[in-house]
Amino acid sequence: MSPKQVSQIIKKLSLVPPKPGVYLFKGPKENVLYVGKAKNLKNRLRSYFQKSAALVGDSTLRDERKSSMVRKIRDFSYVITGNELEALVLEANLIKQYKPHFNIILRDDKNYPYLKLTINEEWPRLEVVRKIKKDGSLYFGPYIPASGMWEALSFIRKNFRLRPCRYVLDKPMRPCVQHQMGRCPAPCAGFIGRDEYLKTVEDVRLFLAGKKKNLLDGLEERMERFSEELRFEDAAAIRDSINNLKSIWESQKVVAPELNDIDVIGLYMEGRDAAFQVFFIRNGLMIGIKDFFLKEIGDITVKELLHNFIEQFYTKEIIPPDEIILSSSPEGAAMLAEWLKGKKGKRVKIITPKKGKRLELLKMSEENAKILAGNKKQAVPGDVLETLKQRLAISYIPCSIGALDVSTISGSESVGAFVCWDEGEFKKEMYRHLKIKTVKGMDDYSMMEEIAGRIIKNLGDKLPSLMIIDGGKGQLEAARKAFDEYNIKDTEIISIAKKPDRAFTTTLNMPVDLEDRSPSSLLLKKIRDEAHRFAINFHRKLRDKRLMRSPLEEIPGIGKKRRFVLLRHFGSIEGIRKAGIDDIAGIKGFNRKIAEKLLQELRRK
Repeated sequence: MSPKQVSQIIKKLSLVPPKPGVYLFKGPKENVLYVGKAKNLKNRLRSYFQKSAALVGDSTLRDERKSSMVRKIRDFSYVITGNELEALVLEANLIKQYKPHFNIILRDDKNYPYLKLTINEEWPRLEVVRKIKKDGSLYFGPYIPASGMWEALSFIRKNFRLRPCRYVLDKPMRPCVQHQMGRCPAPCAGFIGRDEYLKTVEDVRLFLAGKKKNLLDGLEERMERFSEELRFEDAAAIRDSINNLKSIWESQKVVAPELNDIDVIGLYMEGRDAAFQVFFIRNGLMIGIKDFFLKEIGDITVKELLHNFIEQFYTKEIIPPDEIILSSSPEGAAMLAEWLKGKKGKRVKIITPKKGKRLELLKMSEENAKILAGNKKQAVPGDVLETLKQRLAISYIPCSIGALDVSTISGSESVGAFVCWDEGEFKKEMYRHLKIKTVKGMDDYSMMEEIAGRIIKNLGDKLPSLMIIDGGKGQLEAARKAFDEYNIKDTEIISIAKKPDRAFTTTLNMPVDLEDRSPSSLLLKKIRDEAHRFAINFHRKLRDKRLMRSPLEEIPGIGKKRRFVLLRHFGSIEGIRKAGIDDIAGIKGFNRKIAEKLLQELRRK
C-alpha cells in the first residue's frame, strides 16, 4: 500500500464513532476481506492498526492470518447499529452474503431438509422443504442426512392417508391414481369428511413429534370403535398401522426421551485445524449428524471459535432447539441466546453440562470430531501434493486445486463448469456452472478464455492454488490470457490432454506423463474427470430442457400458474389449440384478450 493510502485510512479511522456496529475490510478490488462486529467501533478498528506500519507489512498483530489480512486492506466501511444484538444479526447476514476469505467460514451453503405439515390449510398435507416460514405450519427436522427424512415420509405415505398433491381443492374433481392405490382418501372428490381427515393429520403430527403413547392410545380407541360399529375393514387397517408403528419404533435408537430437543456440538482442535460434530436430537431421537472441518483457523480462542460457529450455523434456514450443548461457554453467550430466541420464538438455553446424559453425549460428539480431524488429515498424504509440486515445477505445494471444462455440441447450449478440490475432498459449495455468453459457434479456445475470466471475477481471493484446464496447449494458452488480463500471480495453471493423458504447464517444455498410475497422476485426472462430469450433466440438462419445453412457456403472459390451469382444464396442448376463445376466457384468471393472444401464438407453432 502506498503512503498516501495509509494516510487516508489513518484519517478515516479518526472519524469512526465509539458506537456499536459492523465493519467491513476491503481489498484492492473492493472485495470484502473480513466482516466483524464491535461494541465500540472506534476502539476495535484502531486495534487492527496500532501502528501505521501494520498497513505496509510491519504488523504487530499476534495472529499471522490477521497480519496477512491487514496487509491486504485498502479500505474499510462500517455500519452503526442500535446495540450489540443488532450488530450480531447484521454481521451474520453479511458473512453469509460475502463469505469473506479471512472469516472462518462453514463450507456448507445448503439448507437442511424439514418435513412441513400445513395445518394452516383446509386440507393439510406433508411436504419436504428447505426454507422455514412463519406461516402457521408445523416443521419437523432438520434431517441430516436426508435419508432418515425420506424413510419417515415413505412410512407416513403408506400408513397415514394424507393427500400428497398440492391442488387447490375449491371444486370437486376426479380422484387420481393415489386414491386407487389406497394412499389418498380423495378429499378432492368428497370421499372423506374434514373432521375425519383432520384426525389423520393429528396422527401424523403425533408420529413426527414422537408422542408414541398418545398416538397409540388414539389409534386403539378408534380401532375398537370401528369394530363395535362392524366396520371391520377400517378396524383391520388401523390394526395394521399400529403394528407397523410398533415395528418402526423398535428399530429407532432412543437417545434420551427426557432431553426433548437439543443440539450437541462437539469440538476438537489440533494446531490450526478444528473439527466440529453436531448431533441433532429431537424428542429423544437422534435424527441427524453433521460434521465440519475447518483448516488454518489461525490463533483463535475456543470461546471465539464457538461463538463464530453458532452464529454462522444458525444463520442458516434452521430452527434452533430448546438447548445447545457445548464444552464451554462461547464468547457473548447471553447475546447469542437472545438472538437465538428471536429466531425460535422462545427461549434457547446454551449449556455446558457437568454430569449426566448431556455430558455423555457431548463426550461422544467430541470423540467423533477427533476421529473426523484425523481422517481429514490423512485424506491425501502430504507427499502426494509435494510430488505434484516437483513434477509440475511450481514454487509451492498446491493444497487447493480447481478445474475448468467446456461442454458443447455443434455450438449448441455451450456451457462451462468449474469444480474445486480442497482439504482432501471435493468442495461442492465452490462448484460453478456457466452458460457461454460471448462466443458463437465452435470456438473452444474463446469459450475457455471466457469462462476462465468469469471464474476469476466470481471467486476473487478464493481462487485455488492450482487450476486444471481440460484440453491441450491451445486451451492452456486461452486460459493463460484470462489470468494475465486479471494479473493473477498466485495460481498456477496447467492443462490435461487425453489419449494419452498428459499435462502441459507454463514452465516445462515437455508434457508430464499421467499414464503412470501414480497417486499424483490419479489425483489430477480425478479432478479433471469431475469437471468434465459436472459440465456434461449441465449441458444435458439444458439440452433436455430445451427439447421438453412446452410451447406455452414461450408465450408472453402465460406463466407457470396459468399453464398449470390450462393443462388441468383442457388436458393437453392439442386440447387448448382446439378450444374456443370463450372457453379459455371463462377460466378463472383469464379474459378474452389473453385468450385471443394465447390461441394466436399457439396456432402458429
